[in-house]
Amino acid sequence: MPAGRAGRLRLRRNLATAVRGADLLERKLRLLLDRERAQRRAAEEAGSAWRAKLADAGTWLVRGVLLGGELALAQAVPGDRARVDVEWAALMGVRHPAAVAWTAPVRSPAEPTPPNTALAHAETAYRAAVRAAAEYAAHQTAAELLAAEAERTRQRVRTLRRHWIPRLQRELTALELALEEAEHEEAVRRRWAASRGAR
Repeated sequence: MPAGRAGRLRLRRNLATAVRGADLLERKLRLLLDRERAQRRAAEEAGSAWRAKLADAGTWLVRGVLLGGELALAQAVPGDRARVDVEWAALMGVRHPAAVAWTAPVRSPAEPTPPNTALAHAETAYRAAVRAAAEYAAHQTAAELLAAEAERTRQRVRTLRRHWIPRLQRELTALELALEEAEHEEAVRRRWAASRGAR
């Protein structure tokens, strides 16, 4: 740090930047915590829906297997697979899942349909359960990513507020005191020199 007035100016700028940065980081932290809370609530709702749909699908599966046996179950499985695409968004520099796009498997005309209605209902229920599971996973992942960034932001704010800003304030106070003493000494020397020159 340069000495004198240049150092004081630089310290004041650094202190103002640190305070402004801490304020901005606190705003970021509030936004992250609000979005994290919203994602946690959405994850809880999606998790409840997923568990309910999974239980419903399991009930239909048991009925279908009891009616047609395990061979009927093997015939009821479509050859195609479901596809889940995750759309990503960013909030304050944090990429997180925002939405889930679901594409159900399509049964080709050559593939047999489920041999009994219970297995057809089980297929529909499992599709709904997989969609709910994907939504639950997206909300849960978003909440975790936002929480991790909120914790990092909280640590940065704490570092600025507890360490950097007080250190800069101490340095600025010490430098201002030194400048004031130097100016006072200079004024005393001038008065002394002026009084000697007058004699």
